[in-house]
Amino acid sequence: MEELTGAQLIAESLKTQACYAASAVGYLTGRPGACLVVSGPGLIHALGGMANANMNCWPVIVIGGSSDRNQETAGAFQEFPQVEACRLFSKFSVRPSSLEVIPSVVEKAVRASMYGRPGACYIDIAGDMVNAKVDRSQIRVVSCCPDPPVSLADHGAVAEAVSVLKTAKRPLVIIGKGAAYSRAETALREFVETSGLPFLPTPMGKGVLPDDHPHCVAAARSRALLQADVILLLGARLNWILHFGLPPRFDPNVKIIQVDLCAEEMGNNVRPAVALLGDINAVVTQLLQGICKDGWKYGSGTEWWSLLRNKIAANAKISKTLALQSTVPMNYYTVFHHVSQLLPHDCIIISEGANTMDIGRTMLNNYLPRHRLDAGTFGTMGVGLGFAIAAATLERSNGEKGRRIVCVEGDSAFGFSGMEVETMCRYNLPVVIIVVNNNGIYSGVDPETWREMAKMGDLTSIAPPVTLLPEARYDEVMAAFGGKGYLVRTVEELRSALELSLTDWQRPSLLNVLIDPSSDRKQQEFPWLTRSNL
Repeated sequence: MEELTGAQLIAESLKTQACYAASAVGYLTGRPGACLVVSGPGLIHALGGMANANMNCWPVIVIGGSSDRNQETAGAFQEFPQVEACRLFSKFSVRPSSLEVIPSVVEKAVRASMYGRPGACYIDIAGDMVNAKVDRSQIRVVSCCPDPPVSLADHGAVAEAVSVLKTAKRPLVIIGKGAAYSRAETALREFVETSGLPFLPTPMGKGVLPDDHPHCVAAARSRALLQADVILLLGARLNWILHFGLPPRFDPNVKIIQVDLCAEEMGNNVRPAVALLGDINAVVTQLLQGICKDGWKYGSGTEWWSLLRNKIAANAKISKTLALQSTVPMNYYTVFHHVSQLLPHDCIIISEGANTMDIGRTMLNNYLPRHRLDAGTFGTMGVGLGFAIAAATLERSNGEKGRRIVCVEGDSAFGFSGMEVETMCRYNLPVVIIVVNNNGIYSGVDPETWREMAKMGDLTSIAPPVTLLPEARYDEVMAAFGGKGYLVRTVEELRSALELSLTDWQRPSLLNVLIDPSSDRKQQEFPWLTRSNL
């Protein structure tokens, strides 16, 4: 099991955040993080983190205390059917029957969390076992669980996939977070540059190849998905994030080459033209060998590349126009434009919120793999600060200063776990939090409108349910615990506050960035398509 310096820090946080943090450790390291929770309500609070880890396919081990075995069904303190409850949210859920089997159970939980499709595992420890003793000679020594075995795809299927790619007129590679988890970045770079294919990263696939790579077509996402005739799907699922692979977002006749380590995932929503079952890194290497046999390369001067480049340029022009607006309050694009200019290339960006996460994904580049964490497959809000604590703790355990951890939050998203700034201050974790504050969920109202509504009667019945308190002082929440808080209204204040925060390695900082409550995303190319937060 991954040993984490500062594990007590995570265990002492709120149990939901502890589980989010431990699962982020599993994703970032490839070995499961561990989360220790108390019985009953403590375990229940961890279920959200377990579900999130399972949906994201991240390894994590949750260890929960429970009532004494001789008190079962008697109404013991915090008695709850914990093993049964966790089975819905985990790959493996068990209560050891005796002290002697605990090492074997732990090893199996670690192995189950990593092998096949990664996920959450639960171990239940009865209260009467905590201080019980057993003769060491009765314990069977269990060796540390090795890394998962690496599997290759069928050679015939690989040859078929290469053949399909070569016949494509409008090919596209989609890079998912499964490619990030499998450490496929080196093989993928060689494959993309050798093949000449355009690629599109999913939200947490960003950075496997740099967002500024000349083959990245993220700025033409809708066009690329809609018109591609062959898609190589690498460690991504055709779920809601990719609109299920179905029209109207996709060509109804698109051919999917699906690469995944989970056989059960093959054919979900769209039957693949070719299914390649295996480790993403290993299969990409196989595909690379296949295209290198005859030196095939997709031409850079094709009509498809021309169409994609034109769309990228057009969208970049629109975004730049919005970003350079000098009005106060600022809009999302202005904020992210200036933030992107100041962030270090190797920083880990954590993002959650509605428009904040959606627009931030397009404006804040990632240049390295596993350097973006967000609401993920489950669309979970409230994960940001737990993820940031985990990432900052890992960076500290690696020695020296490590990389900067920057947590970009919508104001509503920050509200889910805002008190975790106390944990950051308690342990002097130099996380930089940027709260993009539009006074609401998707949109809010300005202070004057809020006051006018208050004159009309009871705000609980008048104020729209998506509105939040205008210009709430989240910066003062950070300052209350000893961190540094900044209230930001202008570009100059934003740049100054962020520059100061990035040079402060002694404490966390929070920038409360007030923007136009009506600020929204730029108009979409296909307004009739379903809106997606990711």
